[in-house]
Amino acid sequence: MASTTSTARMLPGAPVARRLLDDVAERSRALRESGTVPSLATILVGDDAASAGYIRIKQRQAADLGFSSPHVHLPADTTEDVLHHAIADLNDDPAVHALLIQYPVPDHLDYAAALMAVAPDKDVDGMHPTNLGRLAAGIAGPTPCTPAGIEALLAHYEIPIRGREVVILGRGATLGRPLAMLLAQKRPTADAAVTVVHTGVEDWARYTRRADVLIAAAGVPGIVQPEHVRPGATVIGGGVRYAGRRLLPDVDESCAAVAGAITPRVGGVGPTTVAMLFQNAIAAAERALRRQAPM
Repeated sequence: MASTTSTARMLPGAPVARRLLDDVAERSRALRESGTVPSLATILVGDDAASAGYIRIKQRQAADLGFSSPHVHLPADTTEDVLHHAIADLNDDPAVHALLIQYPVPDHLDYAAALMAVAPDKDVDGMHPTNLGRLAAGIAGPTPCTPAGIEALLAHYEIPIRGREVVILGRGATLGRPLAMLLAQKRPTADAAVTVVHTGVEDWARYTRRADVLIAAAGVPGIVQPEHVRPGATVIGGGVRYAGRRLLPDVDESCAAVAGAITPRVGGVGPTTVAMLFQNAIAAAERALRRQAPM
C-alpha cells in the first residue's frame, strides 16, 4: 500500500478565488461609477437549511462585491406555474443581470425545465443548453462554474496544460463534459489533448495512469487511489459527495504520496467555483451595459 506521507505540492483554491474576486470587485466598482449596480438574483424553493445557508453565503459575497442581490423565496408546495412566473419576472427585470435557481428543488418540480426558462444571458451557472452550445462552438457566454474554476486554478499555479495529456474521470453534464470542451479549446491556459473516461470504461485506470493532469469528476468517493496516478502527475479533485455534512472526495488523500501536485481534500475546487459564479455575474452585467450603449 502506498505511503500516505504527502510529497505533492498542494493547490488550494482560496488564493485563486481571491484573485478572481478581486477582479470582480474592480469591475463592479467601475460599473457602479458608470451608474450600473451589478445584480445577482436568487430563487429558493422550500426550507432546506443547507440551501438557505448557501443562499446567505452568496448574498454576503454579493454585498462584499458591491452587487445587489434580490431574492425570491417560494414555499415548498410551489407549483411549476408559480416558479416559472418568478423566473419570468427576473428575466424581464433590466436591473437583474444574473439569476441562480438554488438546487435542489422539491421533487414535484422539474429543475431542468426551470433552468431552460432562465434567459441564457442571465444563466449564472452557465448550464443552460444555449450556453453549453456556445461553449462547444467557442462562442463567448456564461461558462459552467466548476470547469472554469478548474481551468483558473491550473493557470494560477502555472500547471502546464497546452499540448499535455489531460484525463478526466467522469462524463457528467455539470463537470466532465463541459470541462473537456473547455480544456481542448485553443487558448494558452487550455489547448490540451483531452481524454474522458468513466466507470463504464473497462480498465479506466490505464488511461488515468498515463495522464499529465488527472481530473476526478466521477462523484464516487475514493475512486482515485495512488495506483491510478502516474508518479509526478497533477491531480485535481473535482467530484465529491456528502455523507451528512462530511465531504467525501473522489481523490483519496493518499494520492499525495504519488502526485507531483494535488488539490487538498477540502478547499480545492470549491472556492474557485463560487468565484466563477461572480465572474459570470459581472460579465453578464457588462454585457447588459454594452447592449444599452447608443450605437
